[in-house]
This record gives sequence, structure tokens and C-alpha cells, in this order.
Amino acid sequence: MEGRDFGEPLLTVGEVATVMRVSNMTVYRLIKSGQLSAIRVGKNYRIRRSDVERYLSDRAVNITSVDPDDRQGV
Repeated sequence: MEGRDFGEPLLTVGEVATVMRVSNMTVYRLIKSGQLSAIRVGKNYRIRRSDVERYLSDRAVNITSVDPDDRQGV
């Protein structure tokens, strides 16, 4: 586990759900599908803050300026 920062904050499923504004079940689904990395601690999961930030940044949408005359279907 070389290169890992063990001082990094670990979040609970509930805390991640709050940050992402989704349900706990959604977080569990993301973990189960492998989209969000998690650490199993007993029967519970803990998620590194950096993994949450990575998940969100990987899904960020960049909006470019829209030409008002080029608004299709609006």
C-alpha cells in the first residue's frame, strides 16, 4: 500500500450521500458496481474523501457558452 495517505479522512455512506445529495442506497449501488471505491470495515463501508472527489470530478459536465440563435428544440 505504498503511496497511500492513511491520514486521509474516511467518510461513512451517510456522509457521502449527504455530500452528493443522493440516498444511502445510491451510494451502496455505486460501491457495489465498482464506480465508487470503498473500504470494508466490519459490516460497514468507509469511503476516502479523495475517491468521492474523483468520482464527482470524473462526471463533471463542462458547459460551453451557448449561441442563443443555436438553441435546438428549446
